Amino acid sequence: MTVSLLTQAQHGNIRALSQLITAIESHDKDSLNLHSAVYDARKGAPILGITGPPGAGKSSLTDRLIHRYRKQGERVGIVAIDPSSHFTGGAILGDRIRMMSHASDPGVFIRSLGTRGSHGGLSRATQDIVACLDAAGFDRIIVETVGVGQTELDIARIADTTLIVLVPEAGDVVQTMKAGLFEVADLFVINKSDRGGGENLSTALQGQMALDEKAWQVPVLLASALKDEGIEGILEQIEAHRAFARDNHDYHTMREMLRRELFFDLLSDEIASRMRQKIAHDKHLSQLLEHYVHEGRNPYGLLAKLLESIVP
Repeated sequence: MTVSLLTQAQHGNIRALSQLITAIESHDKDSLNLHSAVYDARKGAPILGITGPPGAGKSSLTDRLIHRYRKQGERVGIVAIDPSSHFTGGAILGDRIRMMSHASDPGVFIRSLGTRGSHGGLSRATQDIVACLDAAGFDRIIVETVGVGQTELDIARIADTTLIVLVPEAGDVVQTMKAGLFEVADLFVINKSDRGGGENLSTALQGQMALDEKAWQVPVLLASALKDEGIEGILEQIEAHRAFARDNHDYHTMREMLRRELFFDLLSDEIASRMRQKIAHDKHLSQLLEHYVHEGRNPYGLLAKLLESIVP
């Protein structure tokens, strides 16, 4: 049944696509064949990652980009990530409701993903949904999230181009930005620049990036999603980065390294999932786990016994 869902999704059946993603997200033992079929069916659609701090207007900007791509006749798939609380389950939704203007458009598919419920972490859950959208034939895929914690770095591992959205008042944010964030940025957009102060932030960003020796000169663009200004310039730079990446040896080397890391993430997650099942069905191992949980005993004895069962 699940393989037929893939076939239906490839023929434009949106309901089948939703069911396919749900099946992929289950990550049960029998889903590996489905995962493999989905990845084999990928067509190589460009993936744009959009991230930045809360309130930067990422969803409004995403909405404008979707509108432009649709005018070009392209189908767009969006993965909207809500970094939800591990304790309360609450999600940071912001102004994502703006994207719902495309909800009735058959050429646009929006899937929301809460990190709280993502099996194996954000990277795996996101790349699996992206794979489904790619296999279903979408021409563009956008991954959008609030840039808190590790999420912006996770996106950069999956996206071909990473766009970071800031606002003119984000000068202090730039001062405290993790160095890694500058490394993953392919394009900075200062949104809401009609409020003034965007030029000062642009100068600060360019000065910071001048310290890095990168083959790709990261552009800093001013825009106003609310006023629909600066969007064409963003689209041009996204395409310019695609052209650069297509022919750059260092870029391909970096992507190969990231794919290697993603594979080991998948391997670790799959092994951990199967070990959970093994403990649940093995009375002796379950007892050892309970001794550790309740009495704080050394966990390495249990770990050694588990490893003996998979690595002789």
